Amino acid sequence: MKKRHALFVLAAPLLIACPKVPVTNRMAFNIVPESEEVTLGLQSYQQILKTAKLSTNAAAVALVRRVGERIARVSDRPDFAWEYTLIEDPKTPNAFCLPGGKVAVYTGILPITQSEAGLAVVLGHEIAHAIAKHGAERMSQGLLLSLGQESLAVAMRNKPAQTRALAMQAFGLGANVGAVLPFGRKQESEADRIGLIYMAKAGYDPREAVAFWRRMDTASPGGAPPEFLSTHPHHDTRVANLHKWMAEAIAVYNANKN
Repeated sequence: MKKRHALFVLAAPLLIACPKVPVTNRMAFNIVPESEEVTLGLQSYQQILKTAKLSTNAAAVALVRRVGERIARVSDRPDFAWEYTLIEDPKTPNAFCLPGGKVAVYTGILPITQSEAGLAVVLGHEIAHAIAKHGAERMSQGLLLSLGQESLAVAMRNKPAQTRALAMQAFGLGANVGAVLPFGRKQESEADRIGLIYMAKAGYDPREAVAFWRRMDTASPGGAPPEFLSTHPHHDTRVANLHKWMAEAIAVYNANKN
């Protein structure tokens, strides 16, 4: 009995650190407390907005807010303090969502989204990253490698610059505005699947996802994929996966489109 108890005590932290991801039910590794993840997400968001040029296109700003609010409302975390920002940068086809629901879209992606449903593909995907805690998962791995046994709370106090840099990288943000770094292929595929369900629940036709990613794949001059796609799944793999998940997504869409 004592031996069993000891094994349980040793295993308990691992169980706590392996929450289930919504929709996919994958067991994720995460040792970052949500309160600290959200704090770092807000700090990163504020840092980016300090130097970003905000769009003054009222219609486009309203579009981003409208689509974002619809998806956030049906996500697994409607309780986040959601914010939506449109950044004026026509050369950057990017978007991101930070922990706690801080969303930014770069105007350079709007010609590729082409429609409200196309934007729902992007925001569903990015919001999925935040809901699935992909940044916290990547940060957990980074903490083990770079900070050793030091807790995040201690690191935030004793090594603020190093911790902020680690958080920015973990959340998929480069040092410069617009330098949105991709997650790993497994996490990108997971965000595709979760985002597909979210956009369908929000009343957007999930079949638009295939059309959007085809446009995104050929968006750069010469046919080279944009930086946004540098470690995303190969286009053919992504489309095959979307088709595999489409029946479920269409059923969700049909149940929610009215």
